[in-house]
Amino acid sequence: MRTNLSALAIFGALILVSAGEPVAAEEGFFTQDKLTGDWGGVRKQWQDAGVDFELDATLETLSNPTGGIRKLTIYQGLLEPSLNLDLETAANWPGASFYIDAYQISGRGLSRNAIGNLLTVSSIEALSSTRLHELWFQQELLDRRVSLRVGQIALDREFYISQYAAGFVNSTFGCPDILPTDLPGGASCYPLATPGARFRVTPTEGLTLSVAALNGSSAPPGPGDPEVRNASGTNFLIGEDGFLPIAELAYAFDEEPTSSTRLSDIKLGAWYHTADFSDTRRDNLGRSLADPTSTGIPATHGSNFGAYLILDKMLWRRPDTATQGLAAFLRVGYAPPDRNLISLEIDAGLTFKGLLPGRGLDVLGVGLSYARIGYARRLDRDQILFTDIERPVRNYESVLEVTYEAQLAPWWLLQPDLQLVAHPGGHVAPPPPAPAGRPIPNALVIGLRSTFTF
Repeated sequence: MRTNLSALAIFGALILVSAGEPVAAEEGFFTQDKLTGDWGGVRKQWQDAGVDFELDATLETLSNPTGGIRKLTIYQGLLEPSLNLDLETAANWPGASFYIDAYQISGRGLSRNAIGNLLTVSSIEALSSTRLHELWFQQELLDRRVSLRVGQIALDREFYISQYAAGFVNSTFGCPDILPTDLPGGASCYPLATPGARFRVTPTEGLTLSVAALNGSSAPPGPGDPEVRNASGTNFLIGEDGFLPIAELAYAFDEEPTSSTRLSDIKLGAWYHTADFSDTRRDNLGRSLADPTSTGIPATHGSNFGAYLILDKMLWRRPDTATQGLAAFLRVGYAPPDRNLISLEIDAGLTFKGLLPGRGLDVLGVGLSYARIGYARRLDRDQILFTDIERPVRNYESVLEVTYEAQLAPWWLLQPDLQLVAHPGGHVAPPPPAPAGRPIPNALVIGLRSTFTF
């Protein structure tokens, strides 16, 4: 109980700190772009030569004082070095660039170790490791209206993204969990990436078409966690578990008057996976897998597919500001329920940038995500019917998140966070030795995240 009260006290205190003015310090320290400054002018010299080195660190503590499989407080961290080479400046190669980044992940995740839910409560949760992430070459043409990217690519860096949802802590507001849950090998979402190619064209102002073809899995085929099967991120698989083509058409509008920033957009996307997928309810003879006469061999579907819609809208912009105001987002994603655990995911929310006086860069966000279980819920009913043993029936999982991003300095973001996870795991029973007849209790998650740019 002491741990729970301490966590709540810290959460409340940090909200008050975040709402106030930045801490006073030596003049210039809290106004410089990077924590380590300009390195005596070396950083600018490198950038002028086309070499941009970045180092970002995300540190957080999360706790579930109630609910989940067990109560736990965890620490986890993510260190992300990256190198971007502008080859036009560095090597006189017009429109060309090279990019590489890596992850050093520490700590243990709250979802994996304490809650047992599908919509992972942290976007940096992963197994402790040091791994390569993205590694690609890009060529831009026709005044940068056309670009081709080839190499190891993370799908969640460019596809299925809402500009107003990305600041939330829960992972599903970044890469929607319908993708890594339903597709093999984590679907090229954090912390995994996959070899492939991406083509992008902007035929008219505000309209963009992006098409990519990626390897079907980020890890070699087999049982177990794909983060273990591809522990270093250097498998560079091609043709394993099929291929994953994805396309997205985006239209951006509501151009901010003093810049080229577009504050609203609508995106339509679709993906297709060429591998075989097992039916989530029926066997190869059409019987329920819960039927005692079933062969126990799931029916096979020769492919998988899905579609999504994203709406981002600036509802009200504060006069005489570029991006301050109230914005809303909506994302809807669908996949066939007969071969996917999650068949429908809906994310929606509101963000307000600059709500408090003197805090023009801070963002208050409220987000809600709902993930519906596919035909696996029917399999649960079948098992009750055939065994006459009561058990939880999977139906959905949802999460409500309230978060506040406090920009204390250009290089420091402090973020208190509160989440309520309903029906963890989609409404499943906790693992033994817990009673099998009751579902995992709803969980309350409180946390604090700090992001530093070195």
